[in-house]
Amino acid sequence: MPTPPQLILSFPDLPAYAESDFIHAESNAAARAWLARPADWPDRRLAIWGESGCGKTHLMRIWARRNGAAVYDGRSLHGLPDALPPSGIAIDDIDAVPDESALFHWLNAARDAAIPVLITSHEPPARLKLRLPDLASRLRAFTAVGIDPPEDELLRALLAHLLSDRQWRLESDVQDRILPLLPRAPGELRAFVARLHDAHMAAGGRVTLGLVKQLLG
Repeated sequence: MPTPPQLILSFPDLPAYAESDFIHAESNAAARAWLARPADWPDRRLAIWGESGCGKTHLMRIWARRNGAAVYDGRSLHGLPDALPPSGIAIDDIDAVPDESALFHWLNAARDAAIPVLITSHEPPARLKLRLPDLASRLRAFTAVGIDPPEDELLRALLAHLLSDRQWRLESDVQDRILPLLPRAPGELRAFVARLHDAHMAAGGRVTLGLVKQLLG
């Protein structure tokens, strides 16, 4: 009996940041350990840093939900903060903040309110090139923990998860053959699967090794 063709559906690539979807690995173990004990953060401050797609935003969202903290996107941070929640704040992508003075005021307000602060960035905060010396001094005071480059097990689990999100059925041996051909950075892997999804939608049929090689050039 012939195998029925897969139904091609389009799913928006919108992260839900569910705790159950986070992939635990040795590369993110240190960050997870620090986030599990906010009472131990020096001066109630912690920075998580790492490359795009490594999971720092996902971890930040998990921490915020667990602790009832408010989450802010650094790319849209501006002005002076309103009354901050006593449970804490999390600011994502501080290296993308368009107004350094706004970030400085937000950190000062959180310090004055004695509430926990979690920030994320692509580099350690102490290495960021900033115009405001006072802001640079504030960020150097953060305890910073990095997320290491991903190991093979994490990349394999991430690939399987990304394919499952799109309801694709791909045998494990095919995934193992594809994985060495793919980018090792999680962010690039996500971008490639999005391209693969577009190509699959355009061409129909199954996700094959040939299609992957074609997209990789």
